[in-house]
Amino acid sequence: MGALYLLLVCLFAPPASAMHVVFISPGKSNEPFWMDAIEGLQHAATSLGVELEVLHAERDHLAQLSLARDVSRRPSGQRPDYLLVSAEKQVLPGQLQIAEQAGIRVFAAYNGVLESEREMLGYPRDRLKHWLGSLVPDAEEAGYLSARSLILQGLQQFPASRSQRLEMVAISGDRSTDSSRRRTRGMHRAVAEFTEVRLRQNVYGEWRRDNARYQTPILLERYPQTRLVWTGNDLMAYGAIEGARSLGRTVGRDLVVSTVNMTEQATRALLDGEVQVVVGGHHLAAAWALVVLYDYENGVDFADSEGLEMEKSMFALFDRSMAEDYLGYLAAGRPAVNYRRFSKVLNPAVKSYDFSIRGWLAAANEAVLDSGGR
Repeated sequence: MGALYLLLVCLFAPPASAMHVVFISPGKSNEPFWMDAIEGLQHAATSLGVELEVLHAERDHLAQLSLARDVSRRPSGQRPDYLLVSAEKQVLPGQLQIAEQAGIRVFAAYNGVLESEREMLGYPRDRLKHWLGSLVPDAEEAGYLSARSLILQGLQQFPASRSQRLEMVAISGDRSTDSSRRRTRGMHRAVAEFTEVRLRQNVYGEWRRDNARYQTPILLERYPQTRLVWTGNDLMAYGAIEGARSLGRTVGRDLVVSTVNMTEQATRALLDGEVQVVVGGHHLAAAWALVVLYDYENGVDFADSEGLEMEKSMFALFDRSMAEDYLGYLAAGRPAVNYRRFSKVLNPAVKSYDFSIRGWLAAANEAVLDSGGR
């Protein structure tokens, strides 16, 4: 696909026998969420002595397939030991078939198999022998936590009555990606717990700031009593805020906004009061997947204790302390986090993987101290 899609990450000069992993990122190379995700993946690769290669699909779902095809067509000696994919936009079946035909072991992170794909794909290591498994953040938890906190803040700021329910609109990611569906399902579950709240409309912004900027004024003019805006990612939250301001609405005063993703901008927006609710932590799913694959390569199979298709709690509702810790880590220059502490091979006492953002923040704080950043 040329330079547009390919980024070879030369972390170090690895030994000839180093485990080689290719990650196909679905996002743009300059997209904050995926930049953070790949940084975590690079730190994990450095910690574990893994040769890492990152290919960018630049938000083109067909490129996710063509990149996998390009990797599969390499001479046998240049193919990776593992292909790591994100399974966005229903491309997982195609990627699994490509890897299977090439004899490349493949692992999915961020998104799992959709119900509509199950009959065709089956389960890992069954029909598709090289499909090792998957690691999926509990995205429904993210949708639920963010929506519930949004509603609680809204009820405190704008008390509802029997005759006047609190009105809410939601901007989800897309209709086809597993994580988007799960976040949206979690949001609906939270809304169902509060009879004082009325969800007026749920639209899809395709994860894009400009789409949310366009959609939000339409929603607010259609439902002028709206006080709550739930968004499925940070870019759509910024677009929603800009759209609300174009109508003279003031976020934090007459509108409360929630989002998912702990990017630097989102974290600062939380502390500055521009966004009232931030849930994050799942950007590290690729890094955690590399830990899992490292252990698998070295004789500890995740299937034995964790299952073939893992779903882990990676999200947390950010409070001021967590936000300040994360920004402190960024201010210290983002020192490399040691992922060896999360490996079962390197820590035999570890019986269950801890892929929580709180565990990662503890490791990040240690990295800051070790670097002399504080």
